[in-house]
Amino acid sequence: MKFLASLLTVLVASTLSMSNVRAAEADWQTDYKAALAQAAKEKKSVLLDFTGSDWCGWCIKLDKETFSESRFKNFAKNNLVLVEVDFPQKKTQSAELKEQNEALSKQYGVEGFPTLVLLNSEGKEIARNVGYLPGGPDGFMKWVKAAEKN
Repeated sequence: MKFLASLLTVLVASTLSMSNVRAAEADWQTDYKAALAQAAKEKKSVLLDFTGSDWCGWCIKLDKETFSESRFKNFAKNNLVLVEVDFPQKKTQSAELKEQNEALSKQYGVEGFPTLVLLNSEGKEIARNVGYLPGGPDGFMKWVKAAEKN
């Protein structure tokens, strides 16, 4: 019985650490205010990714085909501050994070997932994409560059 309890503990810990893999790989943040401050300091745009990371099929596809690609990661590192605004069904979140994400969802009028909101370095919305953004990293970079020209 102790073995099973130990095994369960290891599995839960592994699952929780895997949920943070995305954040670690491409510097995805969850603190909106800190991200805005960083963007202002570094003169970068902010990408808000409103996602259902563990249940939304289109969100998972966008993550796999765009956000996990090295070309996206390199572009983001030089141009963006990334913020994941997640509404998971299975992953646990702190009460503060849930509250922040709900407030951001209301503030930006999010009605579906995925929704990408691009903000300039002052925090003003400059572009929005509701639903899957096709084209992988190239499609994403084209969308950002077009938004930043306007």
